[in-house]
Amino acid sequence: MENVPASYAYGVIAMLVLCSFISRSGYMLFGDRLPLPDTVRQALRYAPAAALTAIIVPELLPWAQGEGPVLDLRLFAGLVGIAIFLRTRNTVFMILGGMVALWGLRALFL
Repeated sequence: MENVPASYAYGVIAMLVLCSFISRSGYMLFGDRLPLPDTVRQALRYAPAAALTAIIVPELLPWAQGEGPVLDLRLFAGLVGIAIFLRTRNTVFMILGGMVALWGLRALFL
């Protein structure tokens, strides 16, 4: 980046900010004029759960490169969190229970 003028770098950053702003606020600005079809609205209801699953599941699955599955304490703590959520239907209890289980398992086995 020695040969790139600072104005070019700042211009790129400004364009990225503008593109991000437009893509994130476009629906709020033009949502009344461009209504979504019912099928898209129904599909968007599952977006938060899909995003959360995409973040958490790879962290819980204990795959090592070149090996088969290895048992990991995070998987057991995740299962404890899932069990707590199924029992109480409370997200805060699920997070707290999963973290306490993880800390307890780490204290016992590591």
